[in-house]
Amino acid sequence: MADLKALIKQGEGISVEFKECRRTLNRDVYETVCAFLNRHGGTLLLGVSDAGAVTGVDTYSVEQIKKDFVTAINNPQKINPACYLSVDEVQIDGETVLHIFVPESSQVHRCNGRILDRNEDGDLDITDHTRLVSDLYHRKQTTYSENKIYPYATLEHLRKDLIAKCRKIAGLQREDHPWPAMDDMELLKSAQLYQTDFETGKSGVTLAGILLLGRDETILSVVPHHRTDLILRRINLDRYDDRDDVRTNLIESYERTMAFIAKHLPDPFYLEGDTRISIRDAIFREVASNILIHREYMNPFPAKLIIERGQVRTENSNKPHGFGLINPANFTPYPKNPVIARFFRQIGRADELGSGVRNLMKYGKTYGGHDPELEEGDIFRILIRVPGFDTSELPVEAQVTPTVTPTVTPTVTPTVTPTVTPTVRVLLELLHKAGESGSTEIRKAFGLKDRVHVHKSYLQPALQSGYIEMTIPDKPNSRLQKYRLTDAGKRLLESMQK
Repeated sequence: MADLKALIKQGEGISVEFKECRRTLNRDVYETVCAFLNRHGGTLLLGVSDAGAVTGVDTYSVEQIKKDFVTAINNPQKINPACYLSVDEVQIDGETVLHIFVPESSQVHRCNGRILDRNEDGDLDITDHTRLVSDLYHRKQTTYSENKIYPYATLEHLRKDLIAKCRKIAGLQREDHPWPAMDDMELLKSAQLYQTDFETGKSGVTLAGILLLGRDETILSVVPHHRTDLILRRINLDRYDDRDDVRTNLIESYERTMAFIAKHLPDPFYLEGDTRISIRDAIFREVASNILIHREYMNPFPAKLIIERGQVRTENSNKPHGFGLINPANFTPYPKNPVIARFFRQIGRADELGSGVRNLMKYGKTYGGHDPELEEGDIFRILIRVPGFDTSELPVEAQVTPTVTPTVTPTVTPTVTPTVTPTVRVLLELLHKAGESGSTEIRKAFGLKDRVHVHKSYLQPALQSGYIEMTIPDKPNSRLQKYRLTDAGKRLLESMQK
């Protein structure tokens, strides 16, 4: 609020524009959006006069104005290429003001077929100024490496099966999505993965297109250093316990990253309202997207995701727009590879700009007990705390202690209540709500498929600790077998909830 008031007091400029829009959108709103996209981005405030007076948007018109704006900027006949922006309602001096942050784009955009740029005086139509248009294209292509054109790269260097897969997923994401009606080349052009360099006149598949949809040999020919290193390091701290060296397209890289996370990190039972959601996936969906979407691919530094005891660390090369720890309260999202990010959003692999970080902060503390840490710099780093791990979840060979004490203590240690692992705790919470559940119901509730893992990590520790019991104890393998809390389990759960 204070920041916006200071912005209004400062007045309009190259990155700030006011529009009154009392009951309807001004016709030149979209021209300003286009100019911001083409220049350095900016802030658009609807409900403020040119002189900086807060006039407000009519309360009964707010929802229609928001709907009209979002519809128009997603329409390639209005803004081309289409863009994805959100509108936030804020209250200033008792009036409703609509705040729109427009990030700089890696593309050259047109509004109603015209190219607009931004200067201190406002929006400038440069369509008929050949040199200015050429300079604009040159600046975009040198600033964003994802736009680099490879004129000798053709459809034969891409995976047609992967294009077909993305076309199908996009159609499932949105019934009216245009991709299902397009052939492969039309899809590439629509997604800005096939472009023309207006300085040289050459056309071809871009770096973004090759990274997203290329054959492995094509990708490694263009960026031989391309690699995402997924590492589990809990027992063998000098080397690793498990590793996946990923050197493939970004679509399958994302899937392998999420599979590695699902393999090695717990997914606690969590209800949002009456719906169970996976807070693990909500958190690491953003993490996986960050190390793939927002990476500087011209830098040979390999991206890393390292799962350690109690935490996950990531590192990826970056073109920084600041340095130091990011404060979510005043964080301004900046697209590092907008074309790649837009493609990921089309297939449901990423959220709108900024919303992923909000989910990361929203669920991070619940998941691991601490707020995530994000550090901007030449190397972008993320630190996520995760629930304490149980070595029974690791492979059997990793559970073997490497050395054996030569002597045995003659005295017997008194019985100690076993440590309550996160997996046992969420099982107790589930049974407390359900009363009784079979192993299949438990697997479905936790979103797990491995029956052995559920028995080993959830049921067996809880049974051995006396916190749960079988409903048919004399037939442990019965298909009708269910599990319920014992009195000890109920007391333990009550003590943990205090």
